[in-house]
Amino acid sequence: MTQNPLLQAFATPHQTAPFALIKNEHYLPAIKEGMVQGRKEVDAIAANPAKPTFENTIVALERSGDLLGRTVSILFNLNSAETTPELQGIVREASPLLTEYGNDITLNEKLFGRIKAVYDTRASLKLDTESQMLLEKTYKRFARNGANLSAKDKDRLRAIDKELSQLSLQFGENVLNETNEYSMLVTDEKDLAGLPDFAREAARSTAKQKGKEGWMFTLQAPSYGPFMQYADNRALRQKLFMAFNSRGFRGDKNDNSAIIQKMVNLRYERANLLGYKTHADFVLEESMAGSKDKVQSFLNELVAYAKPAAEKQLTELNTYAKAHGFTGDRVEQWDYSYYSEKLKKEKYDLDDETLKPYFKLENVLEGVFTVANKMYGLTFKENKSIPVYNPEVRAYEVFDRDGKFISVFYGDYFPRPGKRSGAWMNDVQGQKIVNGQNIRPHIVNVCNFSRPTETKPSLLSFYEVTTLFHEFGHALHGMLANGQYESLSGTSVPRDFVELPSQVMENWCYDPEALRLFAKHYQTGEVIPNELVEKIRASQNFMAGMANLRQLRFGLVDMYWHSQKPTGESVTEVESRVDSLVQLLPPVKGTAFSPAFSHIFAGGYSAGYYSYKWSEVLDADAFEAFKEKGGLNSREVAEKFRANVLEKGGSEKPMELYKKFRGREPSPKAMLRRSGLIL
Repeated sequence: MTQNPLLQAFATPHQTAPFALIKNEHYLPAIKEGMVQGRKEVDAIAANPAKPTFENTIVALERSGDLLGRTVSILFNLNSAETTPELQGIVREASPLLTEYGNDITLNEKLFGRIKAVYDTRASLKLDTESQMLLEKTYKRFARNGANLSAKDKDRLRAIDKELSQLSLQFGENVLNETNEYSMLVTDEKDLAGLPDFAREAARSTAKQKGKEGWMFTLQAPSYGPFMQYADNRALRQKLFMAFNSRGFRGDKNDNSAIIQKMVNLRYERANLLGYKTHADFVLEESMAGSKDKVQSFLNELVAYAKPAAEKQLTELNTYAKAHGFTGDRVEQWDYSYYSEKLKKEKYDLDDETLKPYFKLENVLEGVFTVANKMYGLTFKENKSIPVYNPEVRAYEVFDRDGKFISVFYGDYFPRPGKRSGAWMNDVQGQKIVNGQNIRPHIVNVCNFSRPTETKPSLLSFYEVTTLFHEFGHALHGMLANGQYESLSGTSVPRDFVELPSQVMENWCYDPEALRLFAKHYQTGEVIPNELVEKIRASQNFMAGMANLRQLRFGLVDMYWHSQKPTGESVTEVESRVDSLVQLLPPVKGTAFSPAFSHIFAGGYSAGYYSYKWSEVLDADAFEAFKEKGGLNSREVAEKFRANVLEKGGSEKPMELYKKFRGREPSPKAMLRRSGLIL
């Protein structure tokens, strides 16, 4: 036991996780020991003979479970970014134990009695705003998770939570399996017509790694996306499209259809047990939106703005396609990216092939660091002595304007078989203040970008550039956290507020001053010409109506699954209902997106996917504040954003924090203006 590095103090720079020393056999013993320690701490709080106080009950509970929390953070980060079948087995074994542990705490009657006693006297406690929020959140965490239930209902809640945790893990594993197991080998070079050199070279490299001759395309975004955009071979586009959009929906061992039905029913039953009409009612009570009716109204209003624009854009695309050799009645879903890219090239003389040479990954990363420096005074210094979990991961120390250490930042940018698709931010260590010591966070950004090839460095598409900035915005929210309590720190905010910092950062990708900091030709070092910058800005709203409808489609399907009593309708039936309102392209039999919709079935966004659009309202309004005061040079606005949003986490109500930054509530018109949906 003493040889388990997870049970020792970490003798590493900034007490970072010693990844090289941690073996798979260390996790379960450390988790079990963490549970033993955590239960002892909780039992001591519950059995304390002293009168319940904020310090001896609420703060004591907040400070409990450190060993377990640290171990679980490391394990679950690796299970997303560097998993193996063995690690997945460990997580499957640990998850029900962790669910049971969590329920043992929230369903502990003595403990809840003490929490309630403190909560009932909150008006007389004279707590600061952050401590008031901790008290309220702690009480609600218990009340909203069964503390007031009967013994019989508590047992049922435990069973539901255990099953949901297992189903969520299985859903994610199935999507990862489907993504990794498929590949399309092209052996005739004629079938590569239309594909730019970077896509061909990457496919050749993938085939070589797999011991094959030819060009191999996969369902990983850097391979799938360019093929759908550029490949002239329509039959192969359709083949790859079907493979991608039938993940989790093939009637095989990885099929997620039954898992969705089980999860939706269990979430509904859980909400009912806790006194809520639906899962959405339960989730949204603690959101900025506040209710499912408000969310539904918000989504419907955006559909009303986006759909007419999308219909015009699709008509234009169909006309263009027919004028350029398309012989069908209208473009199909596997034609959309292909003809959109060609139309964009014709309208703006702009495409990813033109832009990619200016977006070398290292330059873009340096660019986002420079933006963070100009806005917040941060500097990033790579430190190779900080252990990493894969040789491709880079670790940085982050320092403030005055040279004070702020955070550790890990960057992990390329796809691997053990990494789930998409892009995300996590913390390996959260921020908190204990005994006057400000314990600083360890933050990780994980993405799946185009790999370097034998002849070229990693060159990013413009979409990948905005993704890097987006995830870095989340990272800033974590790195700059400056609260007393970890459970309120950093990104521990409502789902419909958490995307504000990330989406604000995306705006700099369209800003001429910011672009010139990092958009430099990888061969010549030439700064991106003004002409190209203007084309990027001019094309910002290209197909914006269609793009908005796509996001609204996801949000509406999420709400359909979670805002009513489950109907028993199949995945196809549910998606068809929503598609009748927002999908303008013809349906494709045998495809569905819910079975690979990891955000809501394997992540934390159930009844919350609308938050991306909600946060767009916030970020567009917030970015107008930067533009009003000089863009990147608006240090006054940046400091207000840092002080009132990035540092504050969930220590106050989101709308109050936003108003402190902006001086008023956000206006939806800024987002509609930016999208070109209103003048």
